[in-house]
Amino acid sequence: MNLDLTAKTALITGSTAGIGLATATGLAECGASVWVNGRTRERVDHAIATIRARCPQAALQSAIGDVASPEGANAVTARVDSVDILVNNVGGIGVRKPFEELDDADWIRVYELNVMSAVRMTRHFLPAMRARNWGRLIFVASESGVQIPIEFPHYGVVKAGVVALARGIAARKTREKLADAHRMRGY
Repeated sequence: MNLDLTAKTALITGSTAGIGLATATGLAECGASVWVNGRTRERVDHAIATIRARCPQAALQSAIGDVASPEGANAVTARVDSVDILVNNVGGIGVRKPFEELDDADWIRVYELNVMSAVRMTRHFLPAMRARNWGRLIFVASESGVQIPIEFPHYGVVKAGVVALARGIAARKTREKLADAHRMRGY
């Protein structure tokens, strides 16, 4: 597939390893200017070096901050003014404990990391995408959101929340398009 993303800007949360790093690399190879996000300068710098080794012409910038916290998300959005493509990738399981042993802090920590990070980033970048009438929101979830794992049920619950968030935002856009079409037809 020839996907030309020249003149597009992308932010991938949690892009210092795994799926996030692979996504950042792929978008850079397609010509996008890529913001690499991670919690520390060292990890972000290492990820940028890894991408640059594979794609020397890549336009890469660092967006350091833990988007699981309001302060970290604010640090990222203060640095990254606008994006065309937002990949809400950051996430994780947290602790692995039986359900009965998961306390409120365990649930809150995994919820902040998986769901609230996506809420914060989307809430910030979506209005400009709408104003430009162009943008792409990608939410990385897991099959655990459908098949809740007994070893870490809190992770399955929050990944189901990520899927619900993505569907809710997509449904809003679909409703708006239908309403516009009805208005144009005089309904």
